Amino acid sequence: MQGTVATFDQDTRSGTLLLDDGSELAFGSGAFDRSGLRLLRLGQRVVVEPDSDGSIRRVAIPGVA
Repeated sequence: MQGTVATFDQDTRSGTLLLDDGSELAFGSGAFDRSGLRLLRLGQRVVVEPDSDGSIRRVAIPGVA
């Protein structure tokens, strides 16, 4: 699943994404921390790895492991 960063708070390391179908999806600091990234920019494209309960497990840059 892919989306675009709509909001990102550096202090809480959480934010929201706009998915390709237009729906908004929030992610917490755990999903960001698992990415290994230091920062997300508004408008940046990301790949979303969902968890079994429907929450976001990890947010990653497309093509980056």
